[in-house]
Amino acid sequence: MKARRPGPTTRLRVEEHRGDDVRRHEDRLLTEEPLEIRLAWPGAPARRVWTTLRTPGSDFELAAGWVYHEGLGRPAGVAYCTDVELRPEQEFNVVTLTLDSVPDRVPSQLDALSAGSAACGVCGTDEVDEVLARRPSLPWSGPLPSPELVRRLPDLMRPHQQLFERTGSAHAAGLFTVDGVLVAVREDVGRHNAVDKVVGARILAGEPSAEAVLVVSGRAGFELVQKAIASGIGALVAVGAPTGLSVRLAEAGGLALYGWTKGERTVRYA
Repeated sequence: MKARRPGPTTRLRVEEHRGDDVRRHEDRLLTEEPLEIRLAWPGAPARRVWTTLRTPGSDFELAAGWVYHEGLGRPAGVAYCTDVELRPEQEFNVVTLTLDSVPDRVPSQLDALSAGSAACGVCGTDEVDEVLARRPSLPWSGPLPSPELVRRLPDLMRPHQQLFERTGSAHAAGLFTVDGVLVAVREDVGRHNAVDKVVGARILAGEPSAEAVLVVSGRAGFELVQKAIASGIGALVAVGAPTGLSVRLAEAGGLALYGWTKGERTVRYA
């Protein structure tokens, strides 16, 4: 029996309570399944380098974006794995990405930038230095959006957040030009996955990874700032707040960082 590709949402029957009233109806939940990314290059068999929980859809873009953000290069090819040992339900949860040359380092789940580290002696300064040393793109040199436009960007992205409208549980990332033109938007259960998908879409289309501004629907944590810097993006605009370490990284990497962006308010942190 051929495996069925998982969809971005899952239907189920629920019981809703409003005061003394009980109503049974169908609801939709955001799908959350693991995606294993395998990496291959000339002379080396495919190996697992990362596993993430994601919302199915744009899987190739997610893999391409993640590999690029890790400083491993642009893909020469990407496909679902055809390993005969995979169970049918795993068929669309494993992606193999091929590089056309040997990477500078051999990645693993233990040394990926986005994995973080709990090792003794590792501090914020070390993390910032490592991100800047591995950035695959030059810093953004073009114009940045005005504060007036920055305040409007989450509202410009909102009509394209269809999974959020259906489930209430999807994060979104959108890439905009300096004039507020939407280039790409993707949704996912993980905010970091949404960013990988947006940048991966550009990479697989043969377009530059950089653009004037990246908008995210949640907070601006360290990992999202790292991905924006790796892509050469000019500004990161978040609906929520940044963290102290993410501000330090933005300042060191030359990234304009905005938080608490909604309606008539935004706060610039870097």
